[in-house]
Amino acid sequence: MIGTVYLVGAGPGAADLLTLRAARLLAEADVVFHDALVPKEILALAPRAELVAVGKRSGRHSAAQRFINKRLADAARKHRVVVRLKGGDPLVFGRAQEEIDFLRARRVAVEVVPGITAALAAAAGLGISLTQRGVARSLAFVTPRVGAGEAASSWVGTVLAADTAVIYMGAGQAEAIAQALIAAGKSQRTPAAVIENASRAEARAAFGTLADLPRLAARLSGGPVLIVLGEVLRNAASAEQPATARTRQAR
Repeated sequence: MIGTVYLVGAGPGAADLLTLRAARLLAEADVVFHDALVPKEILALAPRAELVAVGKRSGRHSAAQRFINKRLADAARKHRVVVRLKGGDPLVFGRAQEEIDFLRARRVAVEVVPGITAALAAAAGLGISLTQRGVARSLAFVTPRVGAGEAASSWVGTVLAADTAVIYMGAGQAEAIAQALIAAGKSQRTPAAVIENASRAEARAAFGTLADLPRLAARLSGGPVLIVLGEVLRNAASAEQPATARTRQAR
Protein backbone atom coordinates (compact mmCIF):
# COMPACT_ATOMS: atom_id res chain seq x y z
CA MET A 1 0.00 0.00 0.00
CA ILE A 2 1.14 3.53 -0.79
CA GLY A 3 -0.98 6.00 1.10
CA THR A 4 -0.98 9.78 1.21
CA VAL A 5 0.79 11.96 3.72
CA TYR A 6 -1.19 15.07 4.63
CA LEU A 7 0.71 17.98 6.17
CA VAL A 8 -2.09 19.48 8.23
CA GLY A 9 -2.10 22.83 10.00
CA ALA A 10 -3.36 22.47 13.55
CA GLY A 11 -3.62 26.23 13.95
CA PRO A 12 -2.49 28.11 17.06
CA GLY A 13 -4.20 25.84 19.59
CA ALA A 14 -7.95 26.42 19.74
CA ALA A 15 -9.63 23.29 18.35
CA ASP A 16 -12.49 25.23 16.79
CA LEU A 17 -10.06 27.13 14.55
CA LEU A 18 -9.26 23.96 12.60
CA THR A 19 -10.44 23.86 9.00
CA LEU A 20 -13.18 21.40 8.08
CA ARG A 21 -10.69 19.54 5.88
CA ALA A 22 -8.26 19.18 8.77
CA ALA A 23 -10.98 17.80 11.05
CA ARG A 24 -12.13 15.33 8.39
CA LEU A 25 -8.61 14.02 7.79
CA LEU A 26 -7.98 13.60 11.50
CA ALA A 27 -11.16 11.52 11.76
CA GLU A 28 -9.98 9.35 8.86
CA ALA A 29 -6.32 9.12 9.86
CA ASP A 30 -4.63 5.79 10.49
CA VAL A 31 -1.63 7.44 12.13
CA VAL A 32 -0.95 11.02 13.25
CA PHE A 33 2.57 12.38 13.74
CA HIS A 34 2.03 15.50 15.82
CA ASP A 35 3.99 18.49 17.12
CA ALA A 36 4.61 18.97 20.84
CA LEU A 37 2.31 21.99 21.10
CA VAL A 38 -0.79 20.39 19.57
CA PRO A 39 -3.35 20.23 22.42
CA LYS A 40 -5.19 17.09 23.44
CA GLU A 41 -8.53 18.56 22.29
CA ILE A 42 -7.28 18.46 18.71
CA LEU A 43 -5.67 15.03 19.04
CA ALA A 44 -9.03 13.74 20.32
CA LEU A 45 -10.41 14.37 16.82
CA ALA A 46 -8.36 11.39 15.61
CA PRO A 47 -10.00 8.57 17.65
CA ARG A 48 -8.94 5.69 15.40
CA ALA A 49 -5.38 6.83 14.75
CA GLU A 50 -2.09 5.83 16.29
CA LEU A 51 -0.68 9.04 17.83
CA VAL A 52 3.06 9.60 17.48
CA ALA A 53 4.70 12.62 19.16
CA VAL A 54 7.52 14.04 17.04
CA GLY A 55 7.46 17.66 18.19
CA LYS A 56 10.38 20.00 18.71
CA ARG A 57 10.74 22.45 21.58
CA SER A 58 13.67 24.80 21.91
CA GLY A 59 16.30 23.54 24.35
CA ARG A 60 14.65 20.14 24.77
CA HIS A 61 15.34 16.69 23.38
CA SER A 62 13.34 16.12 20.20
CA ALA A 63 13.12 13.89 17.16
CA ALA A 64 15.63 14.64 14.38
CA GLN A 65 14.03 15.88 11.16
CA ARG A 66 15.58 13.11 9.07
CA PHE A 67 14.02 10.56 11.44
CA ILE A 68 10.60 12.19 11.07
CA ASN A 69 10.95 12.18 7.28
CA LYS A 70 11.69 8.46 7.20
CA ARG A 71 8.85 7.59 9.55
CA LEU A 72 6.39 9.48 7.34
CA ALA A 73 7.51 7.58 4.25
CA ASP A 74 7.44 4.24 6.07
CA ALA A 75 3.94 4.94 7.42
CA ALA A 76 2.63 5.75 3.93
CA ARG A 77 3.64 2.25 2.83
CA LYS A 78 1.45 0.74 5.55
CA HIS A 79 -1.49 3.12 5.88
CA ARG A 80 -3.91 4.92 3.58
CA VAL A 81 -4.13 8.22 5.51
CA VAL A 82 -1.06 9.54 7.28
CA VAL A 83 -1.38 12.94 8.96
CA ARG A 84 1.61 15.09 9.87
CA LEU A 85 -0.04 17.54 12.26
CA LYS A 86 1.87 20.80 12.61
CA GLY A 87 1.18 23.77 14.86
CA GLY A 88 -0.06 26.87 13.05
CA ASP A 89 0.32 26.66 9.29
CA PRO A 90 2.61 23.93 7.89
CA LEU A 91 4.25 26.36 5.46
CA VAL A 92 5.18 29.03 8.02
CA PHE A 93 8.35 28.09 9.94
CA GLY A 94 7.26 24.46 9.94
CA ARG A 95 10.05 22.79 7.93
CA ALA A 96 7.35 21.48 5.64
CA GLN A 97 9.47 21.79 2.49
CA GLU A 98 11.98 19.28 3.83
CA GLU A 99 9.21 16.74 4.38
CA ILE A 100 7.58 17.47 1.02
CA ASP A 101 10.85 17.07 -0.88
CA PHE A 102 11.76 13.86 0.97
CA LEU A 103 8.37 12.26 0.30
CA ARG A 104 8.17 13.30 -3.35
CA ALA A 105 11.68 11.93 -3.96
CA ARG A 106 10.34 8.56 -2.80
CA ARG A 107 7.15 8.86 -4.85
CA VAL A 108 4.93 9.21 -1.81
CA ALA A 109 1.85 11.36 -2.40
CA VAL A 110 1.78 14.43 -0.18
CA GLU A 111 -0.82 17.17 0.25
CA VAL A 112 -0.81 20.32 2.37
CA VAL A 113 -3.83 21.46 4.39
CA PRO A 114 -3.35 25.08 5.50
CA GLY A 115 -3.92 26.22 9.08
CA ILE A 116 -4.23 29.55 10.85
CA THR A 117 -0.76 30.81 11.68
CA ALA A 118 -0.21 32.17 15.19
CA ALA A 119 0.30 35.78 14.09
CA LEU A 120 -3.21 36.01 12.67
CA ALA A 121 -4.76 34.35 15.71
CA ALA A 122 -2.91 36.70 18.05
CA ALA A 123 -4.04 39.78 16.13
CA ALA A 124 -7.63 38.53 16.05
CA GLY A 125 -7.64 37.88 19.78
CA LEU A 126 -6.44 41.40 20.48
CA GLY A 127 -8.74 43.03 17.94
CA ILE A 128 -5.76 44.67 16.22
CA SER A 129 -5.33 44.68 12.46
CA LEU A 130 -1.74 44.01 11.39
CA THR A 131 -2.29 46.18 8.31
CA GLN A 132 -4.08 49.53 8.54
CA ARG A 133 -4.77 52.24 5.99
CA GLY A 134 -2.30 55.07 6.34
CA VAL A 135 -0.36 53.25 9.07
CA ALA A 136 0.85 49.86 7.88
CA ARG A 137 0.91 48.57 4.32
CA SER A 138 3.64 45.96 4.69
CA LEU A 139 3.81 42.96 6.99
CA ALA A 140 6.71 40.61 7.73
CA PHE A 141 6.92 37.28 9.54
CA VAL A 142 10.48 36.53 10.69
CA THR A 143 12.46 34.41 13.12
CA PRO A 144 15.99 35.03 14.41
CA ARG A 145 16.55 31.31 14.96
CA VAL A 146 18.79 29.38 12.58
CA GLY A 147 19.90 25.77 12.64
CA ALA A 148 23.44 24.59 13.19
CA GLY A 149 25.59 25.22 10.14
CA GLU A 150 23.00 27.44 8.44
CA ALA A 151 23.65 30.94 7.14
CA ALA A 152 22.76 33.86 9.41
CA SER A 153 19.19 35.13 9.11
CA SER A 154 18.51 38.52 7.50
CA TRP A 155 15.62 39.12 9.89
CA VAL A 156 16.88 42.51 11.12
CA GLY A 157 16.76 44.09 7.67
CA THR A 158 13.34 42.59 7.03
CA VAL A 159 11.93 44.02 10.28
CA LEU A 160 13.38 47.45 9.50
CA ALA A 161 11.74 47.44 6.07
CA ALA A 162 8.27 46.36 7.24
CA ASP A 163 5.57 48.54 8.79
CA THR A 164 4.47 45.66 11.03
CA ALA A 165 6.71 42.76 12.00
CA VAL A 166 5.83 39.53 13.78
CA ILE A 167 8.76 37.64 15.29
CA TYR A 168 8.31 33.91 15.79
CA MET A 169 10.34 31.84 18.24
CA GLY A 170 12.05 34.88 19.70
CA ALA A 171 10.98 35.03 23.35
CA GLY A 172 14.21 33.50 24.63
CA GLN A 173 16.20 36.07 22.67
CA ALA A 174 14.15 39.14 23.57
CA GLU A 175 17.10 41.15 24.86
CA ALA A 176 19.28 40.30 21.86
CA ILE A 177 16.41 41.12 19.49
CA ALA A 178 15.85 44.53 21.06
CA GLN A 179 19.56 45.33 21.03
CA ALA A 180 20.02 44.27 17.41
CA LEU A 181 17.07 46.29 16.13
CA ILE A 182 17.94 49.43 18.12
CA ALA A 183 21.58 49.20 16.98
CA ALA A 184 20.36 48.94 13.38
CA GLY A 185 18.37 52.16 13.73
CA LYS A 186 14.87 51.14 14.81
CA SER A 187 13.45 53.47 17.42
CA GLN A 188 13.47 52.07 20.93
CA ARG A 189 10.03 53.69 21.31
CA THR A 190 8.51 51.44 18.62
CA PRO A 191 5.29 49.95 20.04
CA ALA A 192 5.67 46.27 20.94
CA ALA A 193 3.52 43.43 22.19
CA VAL A 194 4.35 39.98 23.47
CA ILE A 195 1.54 37.47 23.06
CA GLU A 196 1.58 34.06 24.73
CA ASN A 197 -0.75 31.14 23.98
CA ALA A 198 -2.61 32.96 21.21
CA SER A 199 -6.21 31.71 20.73
CA ARG A 200 -6.17 29.59 23.90
CA ALA A 201 -8.09 30.14 27.12
CA GLU A 202 -4.84 31.05 28.90
CA ALA A 203 -3.83 33.67 26.29
CA ARG A 204 -1.97 36.69 27.64
CA ALA A 205 -0.62 39.87 26.05
CA ALA A 206 1.82 42.44 27.43
CA PHE A 207 2.30 45.83 25.75
CA GLY A 208 5.23 48.24 25.79
CA THR A 209 7.99 49.42 23.50
CA LEU A 210 10.93 47.81 21.74
CA ALA A 211 13.15 48.83 24.66
CA ASP A 212 10.78 46.99 27.01
CA LEU A 213 11.03 43.62 25.26
CA PRO A 214 13.27 41.91 27.85
CA ARG A 215 10.94 42.99 30.66
CA LEU A 216 7.83 41.90 28.75
CA ALA A 217 9.32 38.51 27.90
CA ALA A 218 10.25 37.94 31.55
CA ARG A 219 6.54 37.75 32.42
CA LEU A 220 5.97 34.67 30.29
CA SER A 221 5.07 31.27 31.67
CA GLY A 222 6.51 28.97 29.01
CA GLY A 223 3.80 28.84 26.35
CA PRO A 224 4.30 29.57 22.65
CA VAL A 225 5.08 33.27 22.15
CA LEU A 226 4.98 35.90 19.41
CA ILE A 227 6.53 39.35 19.38
CA VAL A 228 4.72 42.04 17.39
CA LEU A 229 6.31 45.39 16.49
CA GLY A 230 4.77 48.39 14.74
CA GLU A 231 2.62 51.49 14.83
CA VAL A 232 -0.54 49.38 14.60
CA LEU A 233 0.01 48.81 18.32
CA ARG A 234 0.32 52.51 19.19
CA ASN A 235 -3.01 52.69 21.03
CA ALA A 236 -3.34 49.02 21.87
CA ALA A 237 -2.39 49.20 25.54
CA SER A 238 -4.81 52.01 26.33
CA ALA A 239 -7.69 51.01 24.04
CA GLU A 240 -10.55 49.04 25.53
CA GLN A 241 -10.20 45.52 24.19
CA PRO A 242 -13.25 43.39 23.36
CA ALA A 243 -14.00 40.85 26.07
CA THR A 244 -13.46 37.34 24.77
CA ALA A 245 -13.06 33.97 26.40
CA ARG A 246 -9.57 33.59 25.00
CA THR A 247 -7.89 36.96 25.50
CA ARG A 248 -6.52 38.10 28.84
CA GLN A 249 -4.07 40.93 29.11
CA ALA A 250 -1.09 41.15 31.43
CA ARG A 251 0.21 44.67 31.81
